[in-house]
Amino acid sequence: MSITTEIDMDKLMSFVFRAVDEVGATLNCALVVMGDQLGYYRAMADGEGITAAQLAEATGTAAPLAREWLNGQAAGGFVEYDAPAGTYRLPPEHVVALTDENSPAYLPGFFQIALGTVRDADRVLLAARDGGGLGWHEHHHDVHDGCERFFRPGYNANLVSTWLPAVDGLVAKLTAGARVADIGCGHGASTVLMAQAFPQSRFAGSDYHADSIDVARERAAAAGVTDRVSFEIAPATAYSGSGYDLVTTFDALHDMGDPLGAARHVRATLSDDGVWLLVEPIAGDRPEDNFNPVGRAYYGFSTLLCTPASLSQPVGAALGTQAGPARIKAVTEAAGFSGFRVAASTPFNNVFEVRP
Repeated sequence: MSITTEIDMDKLMSFVFRAVDEVGATLNCALVVMGDQLGYYRAMADGEGITAAQLAEATGTAAPLAREWLNGQAAGGFVEYDAPAGTYRLPPEHVVALTDENSPAYLPGFFQIALGTVRDADRVLLAARDGGGLGWHEHHHDVHDGCERFFRPGYNANLVSTWLPAVDGLVAKLTAGARVADIGCGHGASTVLMAQAFPQSRFAGSDYHADSIDVARERAAAAGVTDRVSFEIAPATAYSGSGYDLVTTFDALHDMGDPLGAARHVRATLSDDGVWLLVEPIAGDRPEDNFNPVGRAYYGFSTLLCTPASLSQPVGAALGTQAGPARIKAVTEAAGFSGFRVAASTPFNNVFEVRP
């Protein structure tokens, strides 16, 4: 038996044009990375009008590509176009978002990690069919570099000034001298930042990804904090040391194959009066809570990056990028923790205070 459904042609065409916009947005990830890496945005950071020929000359790039890039950016609302003058301008607010690496609104890393993630979509398709996964270490370097570039400005803006002070007594303990483990530390952005702020404390960063640890060691040396920072290659379930006053995990628990095993290891290595500062992507507990622009982006990353990473590891719990506070709390309680609260939040992150 077949059922004939009458098609609303206006609704159909509305969806088609929305889909065209989606394709443009997908291509724009590469255009933003292009503008970042070729220096186009920085060349326009003075906010003055510029022609395509002037942009090409200023950046030493091909004029036809500079012209097409500018028109694409104008069509997408990233730059403004003055038709009578034939010039393009980057608004001051966009200058901040696209060129100021110290601003929490800095965006090029977000586009870079998205582009790197999409590069590997064909491998995720294979994994979806055979039930396997794709490890973090198997992704294009744009994933690793873009991840740090996206999250680091937020850490710079919030970690020392807001997140750590949100935990009662923690800043005083760090100022006096504490032992800290930063697990899943990646390139060490969070580890180095804390070490710079609290020279009397000692910090041990760990990550299973060897290349990231190499970068973390370089960053620590460049920052002059090697006297109080060390890094090791280790999974979250087996990093070394014990009796830590503070354990931190930044945007990493949901990527782990065995988050419960990691939480149990944190519990075992934390002092009785210690605290686990657990930072995760912002999310609500119900899917519909996350049907918004940030949630949409995070569900995309969850499908193509974070969940395959978890599935590639032992256990493969696949919490997902939008796990939500209730699921994260359940993991900590199963690991033996009794204290759990949302200590702070930003448009991109939830910050949980977890205690024994």
